[in-house]
Amino acid sequence: MLAEIAEQPTTLEHTMVMERPKYEKLGRFFDGKDIDLVVIVARGSSDNASLFGRYLIEITAGIPVSLAAPSVYTLYNAKLDLSRALVVGVSQSGEGDDINMVLESAKNSGAHTLAITNEAASTMAGLADEALLIHAGRERSVAATKTYSGQMLHFYMLAKALAGRGPDITKIPEFTAKALELESNVRELVDRYVFMENCVVVGRGMNYGNSYELALKLMETCYVVAERFSSADFFHGPLAIVERRFPVVMFGPTGVTEKSSLDLLDRLSELNADCLSITNSRAIADRSPRSLVLPEEIDEFLSPIPFVVPAQLFAALLSVAKGLDPDAPRSLSKITKTV
Repeated sequence: MLAEIAEQPTTLEHTMVMERPKYEKLGRFFDGKDIDLVVIVARGSSDNASLFGRYLIEITAGIPVSLAAPSVYTLYNAKLDLSRALVVGVSQSGEGDDINMVLESAKNSGAHTLAITNEAASTMAGLADEALLIHAGRERSVAATKTYSGQMLHFYMLAKALAGRGPDITKIPEFTAKALELESNVRELVDRYVFMENCVVVGRGMNYGNSYELALKLMETCYVVAERFSSADFFHGPLAIVERRFPVVMFGPTGVTEKSSLDLLDRLSELNADCLSITNSRAIADRSPRSLVLPEEIDEFLSPIPFVVPAQLFAALLSVAKGLDPDAPRSLSKITKTV
C-alpha cells in the first residue's frame, strides 16, 4: 500500500499524457450532443471518486449528475430512459458484475457509455463505447490508492471535455509529490491514534468524496468505525456524538468551504474534541490541535488529489502502528463481485 501511494505522481502524469487525445476527441463529440444528465455507476473507492466527479461536473459543466443505485437495475429490473444521458462506469478492475450490468442496460436504453478503469482488457472496457484508462500498472494492494487518485484525474478531464473549460490540472502531479513529503509528519502522529476505535471524517464540496474515502480506508485497514459527513451536515445532529478527546479528521482547504471548516473547528474546540486537519489554510492549521499542512498555492479545485495522499498515509501507517497488515485486511479481496 505504501509503495503504491508513492507511485501516484508518476501514475497521474502518465495518465494525463496518454489519455489526453481521447478527451480531445470526446470534447468534439460532446459538442454535437444534447446531454441532459450524467449518470455515474461505481462501488467502493470508485464510488467515492465518483462523488468528487459529481461535484466537479455539476459545477464545471452545469449538467446534473446522478450516482446510480445498481440495485435499481440488477434486483428490480427497472428500465430507465437514458437516451440523452452519458453513463460512466468506474471500476479499478472493470469486473464488477453489477457495474457492468448497469452499463449494458444503459447502452440498450440509448445512452453513450464510458468506462474508467485500470484494466484495458476488462469486461467493462469492452462493454463501453469508450474505455478511459488509468495508467497505474497492476494495483496489488487491496486498499485502492493510486487508482482512486487516477479516477479523480479522469473526472477532471471528463468535466473539461463536457464543459469546454476546466481548471488547469498540469500541476496536480507536482502537488501530489509535495504531499508525499508529509510521510514523516504522519509517522509522528499515528502513535497518538493507536487505540482509536471510532472517529468522524468531515469534508465539504470538492473534498466531500475524500471524507468517504478516508473513512473507508480506516475501516478496511485499521478496523476503525469511521463515520463521514459534510462539515455542514455534521451540525445537523451528528455533533451530539462528540465528547472529550473524540477524534475528528477534517479536510480543510482554502476556498469557499474554509469558513464552515473554521466554524466547525470552533465548536469542536468547545467540546474538547481531538481534531486533526489536512489543510493548506494557515487559519485552519492554527485552530487545529494537530494538522498536516500542504502548500498554500493549491487551489481548492485542485486540492482533492494531493489532500487524499496524507490521508492514505495516515491509514496505512496507523494500521502498522496497531500491529495490523494494511496489505492483508481480513475478509477482503481485491475484486468484489456483487449483483
